[in-house]
Amino acid sequence: MSTGTQDRQRSGGGGSRDGRRRRDSSEPQEKQRGELQEHVVKIKRCAAVVKGGRRFSFAAMVVVGNGHGKVGWGYGKANEVPPSVEKAVKEAMRSQVEVARDGNTIAHLVKGRYGAAQVVLAPAGPGTGVIAGAAVRAVCDAAGIHDILTKSFGSNNPVSLVKATMAALQQLRPRQDVERLRGVSLS
Repeated sequence: MSTGTQDRQRSGGGGSRDGRRRRDSSEPQEKQRGELQEHVVKIKRCAAVVKGGRRFSFAAMVVVGNGHGKVGWGYGKANEVPPSVEKAVKEAMRSQVEVARDGNTIAHLVKGRYGAAQVVLAPAGPGTGVIAGAAVRAVCDAAGIHDILTKSFGSNNPVSLVKATMAALQQLRPRQDVERLRGVSLS
């Protein structure tokens, strides 16, 4: 065994042979397609045992947004990764919704829930950044929210967290709508 191999084994083998860091599958992948941003939140591999061995299929969770208040999510399945991502992007583009923002943050605190996942989104001051895990961060980035505080409870399944975050964002109301509905001035 060479010295390089021993060093890699001792350090846990965290990189490739040329020393570059491999992308962890839990980190969201980001792409820009024209004006839209797409974030690959999760890629799952499923194995079906058949007579000749195992047959693999892939499922991709993608979040798409324009960075200016429109965001959607999609889930696609296929026998290879690229077609599953393409299917998810198509579904995400169809499911886009408008999100009420207050500058670079949100107007008020909201809670979203999907299954066992619960997400709390709170407005933050300028320069705070997106304080969130990978799945919630992908949704906030795609929606164009740059200053936000988040906390997730219950399940940490990325699919459930994305759906809970979308449910929370759809509850947001702009200040003008709240003033008009209540008949008061909020200053």
